[in-house]
Amino acid sequence: MHKNDFNTVMKAGGIWIVTEGSGRSTSKHTSQDEAWKETRRLARGAGIEAILKGKDGKVLTRNNYGHVSRMSKEQ
Repeated sequence: MHKNDFNTVMKAGGIWIVTEGSGRSTSKHTSQDEAWKETRRLARGAGIEAILKGKDGKVLTRNNYGHVSRMSKEQ
């Protein structure tokens, strides 16, 4: 993952939005939907990629708001 992507991941007690580079949570939400909305808002504003991960840590979806997705390069 790119260190400047915003990620929505499940943590104990709620959903957290985390930046890959710092690992610090930027906000905490009680629902995945609200966390994903905030992740996309932050990524859109920064011109980077938003990534939604499931409870198992696997990527469920991603929205690209700036740089070329690495998945498209791999295909």
